[in-house]
Amino acid sequence: MAEAVNELDHVVTSEEAVDPNKIAEEQMDVRRCLAFVSGGLTMFMSTEYVIEIINDHSITPLPATPDYVAGIINLRGSILPVVDIRILMGKERAEYTSKTCIIVLNIDSVPIGIVVDTVKQVLDIDMNDIQPMPMKRQQKLANGMLNLEDGTVALSFDCQSLIQG
Repeated sequence: MAEAVNELDHVVTSEEAVDPNKIAEEQMDVRRCLAFVSGGLTMFMSTEYVIEIINDHSITPLPATPDYVAGIINLRGSILPVVDIRILMGKERAEYTSKTCIIVLNIDSVPIGIVVDTVKQVLDIDMNDIQPMPMKRQQKLANGMLNLEDGTVALSFDCQSLIQG
């Protein structure tokens, strides 16, 4: 049986020794994320918040609401508020197209829909690879950034900020 001496002069058997590959795997925090585009920005969020993605759904506008509130939808008998994140991020309002989607989210048991320009794909992202936002250029609703394999910079969408006011 092979033995190694650690820093404390304790004899460690090869069975007790830690495999460096196992450490690397344990330090990875890979999550399934949905990538989408809104206002020219590629963003992503954990799929743990995503209930469904719907297209071509009629949004009923509400009076006396902030301009970023697109309105409400009737989703199988439930009334769901819908936020246009393009406007919430300070971007110009855009005409909805056939690619425009509503991503239905459940954030801490609060159902809400967000309007996005298009949904791209589902990715496996190591959360340790996400870099902090530069403070001078921090976008509302974005809490990090990541270089994707295709060279695109994607912003981490902060779902919690939608319900925290």
